[in-house]
Amino acid sequence: MKSRLKTFQSFVRERPLNVIIWKVYCKIFNIKIPKTKLWIPLIKNKSGLEIGGPSGIFASRNYLPIYPSVKSLDGVNFSNSTLWEGSIEQGNNFMYGGKKGFQFISEGTNLNGINDSTYDFILSSNSLEHIANPVKALLEWKRVIKPGGIMILILPRKESNFDHFRPITTFEHIKDDYENKLTEEDLTHLNEILELHDLKRDPHAGSRENFKKRCLQNFENRCLHHHVFDIELLSRILNFVEMKVITSYSSPTDHFIAAEK
Repeated sequence: MKSRLKTFQSFVRERPLNVIIWKVYCKIFNIKIPKTKLWIPLIKNKSGLEIGGPSGIFASRNYLPIYPSVKSLDGVNFSNSTLWEGSIEQGNNFMYGGKKGFQFISEGTNLNGINDSTYDFILSSNSLEHIANPVKALLEWKRVIKPGGIMILILPRKESNFDHFRPITTFEHIKDDYENKLTEEDLTHLNEILELHDLKRDPHAGSRENFKKRCLQNFENRCLHHHVFDIELLSRILNFVEMKVITSYSSPTDHFIAAEK
């Protein structure tokens, strides 16, 4: 019964549903729903950039329906081929919520094809944990938004996934990674991940041997969760990069936080 419940929960989280069905689901499983009246005005009729999208959570029938409210949205992915999006090309083909924007192929820590102060906001869902140097990434994302621009970040809550045995990363560690100029080739956390990653909650990883092989190829696939976050850590990092936290909350599955430049 428990395995069927987890399967159903995973199915619902990954797919946009009728809003009424979604609200009933959240009530049954005691899942907090974002107060859209606090979040949607931050991006309504504005132009933004999504890192690592598109993301179902922002679709019209999901519980943070940002896509229908934006004026325009471009996207960034690290490669022409990802496990999440398949084959993609740079150009006018970033599809989100039935709309189209420009797809950039670029590292999240180096948006060298985008000028300073270009966008009104940044979106990132379940992406920052895949970046080895999150401070460097956030500073780069901050660079491309205008003064007063908004950053909306969603990161997985460890209790809901294969990271649940791992400790929350310390702010001092995140800061050291930045000061040591870690690149995306870094595998500093590999031993911790190999020891504490719960393969039972990551069926796509295969055997422990296959999982280790995938980890060693992380620069090509970006599957690793380099760090484990909570709201307190996210707030400290955003303060460190001189972003003002506006609102935040945690559901059983994710952490949500919005900050202003």
